[in-house]
Amino acid sequence: MNNHQFAFVFPGQGSQSVGMLADAAARFPQISAVFSEASDALGYDLQQLAFHGPAEDLNQTVHTQPALLAASYAVWQILSEQKSLQPAVLAGHSLGEYTALVCANALNFREAVKLVAARGQFMQDAVSAGAGAMAAIIGMDDAAVTALCNDVRGENEVLSPANYNSIGQIVIAGHADAVNRAVALAKERGARMAVLIPVSVPSHCELMRPAAERLADMLRSIDIRHPVIPVICNADVKIYENADEIRAGLTRQLYMPVRWVETIQSFIKMNVNNIIECGPGKVLTGLNKRIDKSLQLQSASDLANIESILNSANERNAT
Repeated sequence: MNNHQFAFVFPGQGSQSVGMLADAAARFPQISAVFSEASDALGYDLQQLAFHGPAEDLNQTVHTQPALLAASYAVWQILSEQKSLQPAVLAGHSLGEYTALVCANALNFREAVKLVAARGQFMQDAVSAGAGAMAAIIGMDDAAVTALCNDVRGENEVLSPANYNSIGQIVIAGHADAVNRAVALAKERGARMAVLIPVSVPSHCELMRPAAERLADMLRSIDIRHPVIPVICNADVKIYENADEIRAGLTRQLYMPVRWVETIQSFIKMNVNNIIECGPGKVLTGLNKRIDKSLQLQSASDLANIESILNSANERNAT
């Protein structure tokens, strides 16, 4: 694989913001076209919500998930028209894995929009408001965070690592009381930082098992094709081989941790050192930088960044 082998990665919840891609939409008609198709599938104006808010509506997981999927897929449509930006591999963080599968033609976009809106609803329904929480633990290694969860978890409580985001940055999820105790103890045990994350749902832990069962039912009736670009699964860091693996992977992903560090390390083993974050925000670019400083990283999060990536691609095409 040459030095211009690209991976594209797609962001998950937390990367959304009111006004995302609004500046780029005036220049690239693909953006409104994608949002319009999503709005049609959902029965409400998703572009209006993404561009103008209000934030509290956009941040409801049932809206956030389709909005991020549409925004990231729209950016993909703009970038993938460039011959020199054909990626060797794709991956997405949590919800972003659905975007990766749409971009790899494994999932139909319109069906995926409905699927992730339902996923958001199933997640919301699985845990009553306030019963679950998530927190970021910075400056402790994987084993120390696992030990922390085991030490503070009470009987019949759920608490476990949910996202292995970068070296020394792990998100935990579970019952709110257990998460709060873990945050207090993490600081005593030398964490540089331990903070609650403002989310309405404790993702990627056993509390999501009921949501996963409902999602599995829905996935059975959805047509899934073989990805035309390799996509790495969050839950086991393997490249998906077939539709059954994708159904199983998307189901397990809801209650298993996101193994992001290993995902990026697997790119490096494939000699892919150029990573473009495709979609709103720069969350993954920040994480990837901490995973390996030698990576070449770009984020296509707004008009200026998208144009800069396209200009570099044009220069490569010309040489």
